[in-house]
Amino acid sequence: VQLQASGGGLVQAGGSLTLSCAASGRTFSSYCMGWFRQAPGKEREFVATISWSGRSTYYADSVKGRFTISRDNTKNTVYLQMSSLKPEDTAVYYCAARGGVGIYSRIAEYAHWGQGTQVTVSS
Repeated sequence: VQLQASGGGLVQAGGSLTLSCAASGRTFSSYCMGWFRQAPGKEREFVATISWSGRSTYYADSVKGRFTISRDNTKNTVYLQMSSLKPEDTAVYYCAARGGVGIYSRIAEYAHWGQGTQVTVSS
C-alpha cells in the first residue's frame, strides 16, 4: 500500500488542523493505521492509531483529548483532527499502515509509511 499524507501547515497556538492520509490499493480496510511525528532533533514518536474497522483507537498521552483519529474506508483515507495545538506539536507528521486486527503504537510494527507533512504551531 502507498500512503500520501497532506493537510499540514502553519497554525497559531490554540488553533486546529486536520491531516489526511490517502492510501492506494484495495486492501485499505484491512489495515491498522497510525500517525507518528518527528520534531527537529528528536526521534519519531507515536501519536495515534486506529483499527481496520475504526472501532478501536489509542492515543499518546501528549495528544489525548486534543487529537482525534478517524478513517473512511470508502475513501481509503485516515484523518487526524488536531485541536488546541501547542508549539510542541510542531513536527513532521507521518501516516503508517500495517495488516492485522489490533492496534499498534510502535514504529517497528508498521510496514508502510507515507512521506510526511509538516505541521508548525506558532506561539
